[in-house]
Amino acid sequence: MVCKGGLPSPCAKPFGVRWGAPEEETSVLYVVGTPIGNLEDLAPRARRVLAAVQLIAAEDTRTARRLLSALGLRVPVTSYFEHNKLTKLDVVLDAAARGDVALISEAGMPGLADPGYELVAAAWQRGIRVVPIPGPVAAVLALVASGLPTDAFLFGGFLPRRAGERQTRLRALLAEPHTVVLYEAPHRVLATLADLAALAPERLVAVARELTKLYEEVRRGTPGALLAHFQATPPRGEITLVVAPAPPRGATEEGAEIGERLLRALAEAGVPAVAATAALAKATGRPRREWYQRWLALPPEVRSRARSREK
Repeated sequence: MVCKGGLPSPCAKPFGVRWGAPEEETSVLYVVGTPIGNLEDLAPRARRVLAAVQLIAAEDTRTARRLLSALGLRVPVTSYFEHNKLTKLDVVLDAAARGDVALISEAGMPGLADPGYELVAAAWQRGIRVVPIPGPVAAVLALVASGLPTDAFLFGGFLPRRAGERQTRLRALLAEPHTVVLYEAPHRVLATLADLAALAPERLVAVARELTKLYEEVRRGTPGALLAHFQATPPRGEITLVVAPAPPRGATEEGAEIGERLLRALAEAGVPAVAATAALAKATGRPRREWYQRWLALPPEVRSRARSREK
């Protein structure tokens, strides 16, 4: 059996979905994964689909045409991206109603951190068959290379550009009991690492950039250590951040309680506030200002012992 466009039926028929009577021909929207840097990562099945469809909807038409040229294919291409999705959605789906269409992103799998998911949702509403064709995903590649827990993870997409909104979002993500995977632009990575260093200085983070490309790099460490590295060597290329899960709540509370007891013991021993808070900041990786606020919360009679020792 051969499906529309000359594709073998295993390439076109999704499992567990019944789109109509067996004899009914249904047009298809193929969601096609493309390489994120290395052309050898394009699956043979993806190439067959791209060669057979009547139209390709691309997030970046220039990238799409370069890919097609490398594959020796001549297929009509139309743009579909964040800033024209409202006007192009119907155009693409009308084309899909007349014949098979492929959706591709600038790189990787469409629908992740791009408007592809809206096109797929609309295709379902119109009864157009949706078939995913697997390809590389930077988020998954970075996750498995990071050495951080993979049993459960949260994909957070791109962080907000504004500092306040970004920090608010990071606070929520850092409370998650799962590994968090994020995409970030190279010119904002330093600001994001600085935020992570302030909010979770002890948390392990992996920075993966240029995955599958010539200058691929994956580095892992605390946010502060990574910040220092990339301040000296400004990052370039596509970047994925992988952040370790929040520690168990009990462990966090126990650590805070030990810190509080140690801070009180230092004050009772007459250690000045400057020295005590600096020592705890160095030992725990928590900001000194945080320990100073806790110092101010100590009973006045305890703090007075340290002040009297300073005199």
